[in-house]
Amino acid sequence: MTDSLLKEALPHPADSSLSNQARFDVANRVFFRLYQCTNLMHKVGARFIGDFNSTTQQWAVLGALARPNPKQRGMTVKELIAFLLVSRQNLTPVLDRLEARGWVERVKDAEDGRSRRIVLTPTGSQTWSEMQIVIANFYGEALDELSMEEQVVLYRLLDRLTSRLNSL
Repeated sequence: MTDSLLKEALPHPADSSLSNQARFDVANRVFFRLYQCTNLMHKVGARFIGDFNSTTQQWAVLGALARPNPKQRGMTVKELIAFLLVSRQNLTPVLDRLEARGWVERVKDAEDGRSRRIVLTPTGSQTWSEMQIVIANFYGEALDELSMEEQVVLYRLLDRLTSRLNSL
């Protein structure tokens, strides 16, 4: 279906007399489009960072750990799970692979010796610095057709949807 036909098929947002079926159809399209975008983001993003022999999941973990506060203290697995919105079952093998590559390490928490914190190694920090160049290119190309204002609106809408989904 072409964009113009699709736009015609979608109801006007101001139409308050939408049937339940019309509301379902729009919601179905939104969630399916998000599903497609997520899959494409992983596929195309992985292609951009291919020279690092890395995955978008590894990229997300490195990015989370490279933020200013975690870069100093590291993060617990529980904190990474909450930040990345992933399960322990999904995160553990990613951490294992990153640790095997020497990009992260698990260290004893200075405040709680029973707990471990995940920290970037110097090699991991260097890799993240190099990755940021190609990630910036990926972002630039992916968002090229959206104005800065549209990007901010999209971010805010996705943030609201994420908050709502977290509350369910």
